[in-house]
Amino acid sequence: MSQSDTLVHLFAGGCGGTVGAILTCPLEVVKTRLQSSSITLYISEVQLSTVNGGSVARVAPPGPLHCLKLILQKEGPRSLFRGLGPNLVGVAPSRAIYFAAYSTAKEKLNGVLEPDSTQVHMVSAGMAGFTAITATNPIWLIKTRLQLDARNRGERRMNAFECMRRVYQIDGLRGFYRGMSASYAGISETVIHFVIYESIKRKLLQSKAHASMDEEDESVKDASDFVGMMLAAATSKTCATSIAYPHEVVRTRLREEGSRYRSFFQTLLTVPKEEGYGALYRGLTTHLVRQIPNTAIMMCTYEVVVYLLGR
Repeated sequence: MSQSDTLVHLFAGGCGGTVGAILTCPLEVVKTRLQSSSITLYISEVQLSTVNGGSVARVAPPGPLHCLKLILQKEGPRSLFRGLGPNLVGVAPSRAIYFAAYSTAKEKLNGVLEPDSTQVHMVSAGMAGFTAITATNPIWLIKTRLQLDARNRGERRMNAFECMRRVYQIDGLRGFYRGMSASYAGISETVIHFVIYESIKRKLLQSKAHASMDEEDESVKDASDFVGMMLAAATSKTCATSIAYPHEVVRTRLREEGSRYRSFFQTLLTVPKEEGYGALYRGLTTHLVRQIPNTAIMMCTYEVVVYLLGR
């Protein structure tokens, strides 16, 4: 792959991630609040009992719509965009790094393994995910902390720089990498997603090739091609997210300020023990509602930018 091709993939990946993040930010905030162990959002709606000096919620947390209503009532609509700043700062480099690493790894592995095989897509996606997670975890930790920072209307809100200073003062540099182990576990979701996506995409291209007898026409992409890519992205992401979702809850718990959770497996065992196995899937509906359009928008934007710049 030439340097210009790599730059195209960097730019396209960044554009796709940015557009998706802006349009789906409110759903991201609701999802993060639902995943959290905090009871701040629904303190007026639950019954509390004291155990060893701590308050513990004894009823189920609110659903997505109830959570959204509480945020709007208590904090105002601006809170639905909490963490958008770090998200925009991080999503472009994260997606750019991911897509560039994915494309580079796939090209290298095509020369070693069977070209465009499932193994190539799987290993490429895993390597790309590891690279992006390691490089950008501090940004996502700040984003999560800001999204969990529930303040009533009129109260001063913590900004990203104050959050960074607070993390450093309490946990030092290690604090910026909390939840990274859960993100590494989440690479399985990325692998499943891209394997299914590439498979569907390849079948769509084969279908178009069989339907068209004119080779010249095959190189021209029309609206149906991009719709097909969006559907492929949505389908693959839905399957992958449903399988690997518990790592999302574990990651949010590890990133909470003052979290009593210490490691990925400790959290994975503690949460269902104390709250039931359903807690590992809290916020899944919101996550799917967000991820399907977000992934479809991101992948479609990526494909469109690559196509336009490659003409």
